[in-house]
Amino acid sequence: MQTPTTPTYLAAELRLPTNWLDYTILGIYFVVVLGIGFAARRSVKTSLDFFLSGRSLPAWVTGLAFIAANLGATEILGMAANSAQYGVYTTHWYWIGAIPAMVFLGLVMMPFYYGSKVRSVPEFLLLRFDKWAHLLSAVLFAFAAILIAGVNLYALAIVVEALLGWPQWVAIVVAGFFVLAYITLGGLSSAIYNEVLQFFVILAALIPITVLGLKKVGGWDGLSDSLTRTHGGDFMTAWGGTGIGSPNPLGANWLTIVLGLGFVLSFGYWTTNFAEVQRALSARNLSAAQRTPLIAAFPKIFIVFLVMIPGLVAAVLVPRIGTAGSDLQYNDAIPYLMEQLLPNGVLGIAVTGLLAAFMAGMAANVSSFNTVFTTDIWAKYVVRGREDDYYVRFGRVITAIGVLASIGTAFLASSFSNIMSYLQTLFSFFNVPMFVVFIIGMFWKRASMKSGFWGLIAGTTAAMVNYFVIYKEGMIDIPSDQGANFVSAIAGFVAGAVVMVAVSLFTKPKPAEELQGLVYGTRSPGMAEPPAVGDDAWYRKPALLGWGAVVLAAACYIPFSF
Repeated sequence: MQTPTTPTYLAAELRLPTNWLDYTILGIYFVVVLGIGFAARRSVKTSLDFFLSGRSLPAWVTGLAFIAANLGATEILGMAANSAQYGVYTTHWYWIGAIPAMVFLGLVMMPFYYGSKVRSVPEFLLLRFDKWAHLLSAVLFAFAAILIAGVNLYALAIVVEALLGWPQWVAIVVAGFFVLAYITLGGLSSAIYNEVLQFFVILAALIPITVLGLKKVGGWDGLSDSLTRTHGGDFMTAWGGTGIGSPNPLGANWLTIVLGLGFVLSFGYWTTNFAEVQRALSARNLSAAQRTPLIAAFPKIFIVFLVMIPGLVAAVLVPRIGTAGSDLQYNDAIPYLMEQLLPNGVLGIAVTGLLAAFMAGMAANVSSFNTVFTTDIWAKYVVRGREDDYYVRFGRVITAIGVLASIGTAFLASSFSNIMSYLQTLFSFFNVPMFVVFIIGMFWKRASMKSGFWGLIAGTTAAMVNYFVIYKEGMIDIPSDQGANFVSAIAGFVAGAVVMVAVSLFTKPKPAEELQGLVYGTRSPGMAEPPAVGDDAWYRKPALLGWGAVVLAAACYIPFSF
């Protein structure tokens, strides 16, 4: 298991030779970010405008925002770190750990979310189960959103200190201020349009690092030969060494990869994480809402190369990266390549891209936090029945509180050398139990009102016990934090499912008339919405987009499977 350390001492090692051109590019980006916030402010008239963009955005905008919201610290530093540590196994987080779940969200779950007209994921649990499941899920999600926003702030602070020499607190305050400013100004619309901008800025940052990195190590063949020689043949394959009982760097076998990552963790994240689902709920109609995650799936398939290849290149250039014999951690793969490879100007774009990634990840969690806290906690259980303007004002206040809380949680991430491990741990604790409650509630009419609450309790408890007691105390031998996260996810899912079934058998189900549009096989009036003009074109069919993404992801595995 990787020993956790804090990379704050790396500033002198990775300092970038930035000049006025790089800072000019960075300054232009910040001006545009605030400009989008001021422009979006004009469209905020009601709480629906502030929290869900008035459900008015086109599918291509929400689709790009959907993928950009995921392009935070998880993607940039975390996945490059994964690649330097585990090799081509990183592809699993994309082709099996994202695409099937994104397609399932678009084809199966969005008609229920959008058709029921809920404003948030926890609100769906209020309709399907009862207020206790709703309140618990809202509290768990709000807590997790602040923790994950803190991860993005912490990662940004470490990178900016190392690369630019800014003190951590300066980086945190500057990034926090700009995220706070544009979300409080324009609400979700401001966050989404900034995420579209950030998507392209992030690509402009990652592409030069990837291309120049490959050139540095002699192309793909040179990269593959070097890593095969130093790390073994399985390091450059997706499935090599994953037989049950076989040792591999990831500490996982094909069963825990398929069930733990491919089913439980990924479906838990993509289908119930409101930071993502909120983007689809802001779409202008049901067809656009369904297409949001399906459009996002196509860039998701290929983004893996822009984060995996830099991690692999770093493993070649710094053979002992992440070990006691090196000053560099796995998280330093991207910053190291920026320092080594990029000229001024391109360097400014790369720094701006990193800041954009961290701000997109933070903004996605803060904007979903303010919606859940305002609509699901404050408006339903604390101050009920006030005028709409009151909740818009409160949403702006709680946004500020959420940003301040994120700053407080940022340093919790410092105990993890691999940020991705920390995030996957959070997902196994919070998203997986919510997913099991959703999936059973959505496909089993007999699931009772009380079962939702107790399923959440059991799933969260089981995942935490497995990680902190069984794994951390050495009761079972798992070689890595990532492998332990897969097992925790499976434990949480199984415990939640068993408890839900048991509770349902001894408590009353919800009346059938109250389940219309909430359980598979039923329909609500909102689900009968006709497609808008042009939405019935063949290339916009959700089924075609969804199955096309699945087939393409499966095909991408072929070169890495033999």
